[in-house]
Amino acid sequence: MERRERTEEKVQELFHAPAAGDEGTDPEFMQILQNYIFGDVCYTGSLDNRMRELVTITVLAAVQALPQLKAHLGACLHVGCTPVELREAVYQCAPFLGFPRTLNAIAVLNEVLTEQGITLPLPRQGTLTSEQERYEKGSALQPPACGDALRERCARLPGGFAQAVPRFLTELSGDFATRSGLDGRTRELLTVVLLAALGGAETQLKGHVRGALALGSTREELVCALVHASAYMGSPRLFSALDAAGELLEEP
Repeated sequence: MERRERTEEKVQELFHAPAAGDEGTDPEFMQILQNYIFGDVCYTGSLDNRMRELVTITVLAAVQALPQLKAHLGACLHVGCTPVELREAVYQCAPFLGFPRTLNAIAVLNEVLTEQGITLPLPRQGTLTSEQERYEKGSALQPPACGDALRERCARLPGGFAQAVPRFLTELSGDFATRSGLDGRTRELLTVVLLAALGGAETQLKGHVRGALALGSTREELVCALVHASAYMGSPRLFSALDAAGELLEEP
């Protein structure tokens, strides 16, 4: 299949619309964009459309590309993602993006779901039954390297902050990582992509790569997810992530 044919096929699958032609104000740019993402990147590696689109919406939420996020949330529904899966992929961004940017993404998601006639709020997915579980389960689900690095970074903080900050962040992780609606393997792979898109989080990224491998993601899948994400976050972020993960992503 020729590149242009691949592009047309993929755009139809994702958006139920034809690929860019000569219409609009910037047809050349749109053709370069679509041919690269949908004709090349989407046909390289093992990830299916569903996982690629979950990767895409995670990156778009991270970089706050909200118009593109809206389009790809629709594509997610077209390729079989459930509304709950989309909500969980967006919700779990909060500990890393902060609440305001996550709320921006939630607003776009709710707009898409409402347009599709889906009743809100969606079913609850929380599994915690006590405040104590927030720390216990958050700590258990946290990659050990991330937990160690967090405690080391906070050890010299004044007053009670040396203990409070690791506890706050571990409990917040427990709030989100224990939710149902997405399996742990998917959550961890998306966390790797999210940290790559943010940049400047190489220590955490390396820990979550270890976590993703432990939960069953392959090196090829992780590299595929990062390469796919690079079309939306840029190549400098890709190479920063690959450098940070280093030997963890090399062929054994």
